[in-house]
Amino acid sequence: VFGGIDHLREIVSNTYKVLDTDLQVILTGCTAGIVGDDVESLADEFRDSGKPIVSVETAGFKCNNFESHSLVVNAILDQYVSIFENENPQRSEKNTVNLFASLPYQDQFWKGNLREYKRLLEGIGLKVHILFGSQSEGVEEWKRIPRANFNILVSPWYGFPIVEHLEAVYEQPYTHFPNVPIGANETERFLRQVIVFAKKQGAQIDEEAAEEFIRKEREAYYEEIDNLATFLLEFRYGLPNHVHILHDAGYVVGLSKFLLHEVGIVPKEQFVTDNTPVKYQEQIKEELRSTSKKRDIPLIFEPDAGKAQETIRSLSHQGRGLIIGSGWDKELAKEKNYDFLPAALPTPYRLVLTTNYVGFTGGLRVIEDIYDTVLSTYR
Repeated sequence: VFGGIDHLREIVSNTYKVLDTDLQVILTGCTAGIVGDDVESLADEFRDSGKPIVSVETAGFKCNNFESHSLVVNAILDQYVSIFENENPQRSEKNTVNLFASLPYQDQFWKGNLREYKRLLEGIGLKVHILFGSQSEGVEEWKRIPRANFNILVSPWYGFPIVEHLEAVYEQPYTHFPNVPIGANETERFLRQVIVFAKKQGAQIDEEAAEEFIRKEREAYYEEIDNLATFLLEFRYGLPNHVHILHDAGYVVGLSKFLLHEVGIVPKEQFVTDNTPVKYQEQIKEELRSTSKKRDIPLIFEPDAGKAQETIRSLSHQGRGLIIGSGWDKELAKEKNYDFLPAALPTPYRLVLTTNYVGFTGGLRVIEDIYDTVLSTYR
């Protein structure tokens, strides 16, 4: 504890000796937060000497990963991106957007999802800053954030501080999509929402070309769905007819919509485990209610996954069940004799490199993963 700042100063100095870094970010943990180490002043020392460095207070007792992501992004905007504002006039590129969607590492599909968002948005005529992952241009892309005409937020609640901050600093408006768009229905809704918003902001969108892109994507998607229908007709083994999802709100709503309308698996009790702030819970419930006028999908906000599991243990539904959750839920699925798909962190049961669950292709991948799980039980 004592001498922590001196030790950190030494560590940062040594990193500059061995690494040719474009940007360094110091994140504080619980110990520094409790002791009150003045990390910001240390960062100022290096900035004064011309070193690009950002410091952020991210003690775990103050917020979770979903909230701290916004803190980190906004700190980089204020302490790094702002340095290059004169070279990057605000809103100077009418067809350029900043995208804020899957959180790196918190969403195990983040790399593939961001890549697919980029491909889809480019398909309707936009240039996209995705900021994270191999498909971004690193710090050069971050520097150009002010040039974007507007921002896109794909999230049920996390990320609002980022787009609201950008709106205040660079006068960039934003369009908000409330859940992960999975499959044809939600992906088309997402893309058309962006097209309408882009045109209102003066972007030069060729609507005919954009619709042609969407049409081709849709046709390719439904060709595979036709192939799936053949499989379902011929397959005589039991298939899951209902599902419980334990995930963050974006995936719970996105997967529920997709599984009900495009796969035929009925969402039963669903559990949001991301510790959603109370002020956002009603609008998330309303978004899930919009999934169907004929079915009520119970939505439970429960950050304690153990309590969510106990609730599922007490439930009884007819037919074969499916649980989509983290690795912690595998034994529960075994107890219930349900199929299990690991799609949330933490999970030691699958390796994800560039897999995406977003978009038309993401919907197909979800179907593959579900029925691969089912077929693995076939004897």
